[in-house]
Amino acid sequence: MLKTDRLTLKELELSDLNQIHELHSLPETDEFNTMGIPADIGVTERLLADWLGMRELVPRTKYVFRIEDAANNFIGLIGLNLGKPHYRNGEIWYKLHKDSWNKGYATEAVKRLLEFCFTDLNLHRVEAGCAVENSASVKVLEKAGMILEGRTRKLLPIRGEWKDNYFYAILEEDFFGIANHS
Repeated sequence: MLKTDRLTLKELELSDLNQIHELHSLPETDEFNTMGIPADIGVTERLLADWLGMRELVPRTKYVFRIEDAANNFIGLIGLNLGKPHYRNGEIWYKLHKDSWNKGYATEAVKRLLEFCFTDLNLHRVEAGCAVENSASVKVLEKAGMILEGRTRKLLPIRGEWKDNYFYAILEEDFFGIANHS
């Protein structure tokens, strides 16, 4: 479990299925997502089963957390996919319920996950990407201290169209430099 002033990031449980399915089924949260809206709850159930199964792998390759607000309400998901151990890198992603947008929750959750990446997992580099049109995610990643490294053309398959992707990253020295000056 990871905590911030306003949030708790907890590993997923089977009981999270309905909330995850609702989150993935919202057109607003799917706007820039490559997964698409699940056809039925069975699709979400299989996804959750995969995420839960990843917890048993050694070495572990994925972490997926439910994000809860101070009142213990489910407000979204945040995850980390680890790269090859020798490279000490990972990629983060997040998805928040539309009712929790514009409150700083995504930035707060990303900052906490980055702290986990660099402090607990001893990663060297953490990456993230977002559709170039996703100005909200651009703001989140930049507020969290990530640096825009480039733009990949037509990388993301979103609702039948290929969309360009911004590519962000933060290195351990960037992170600890930020942490020492705040």
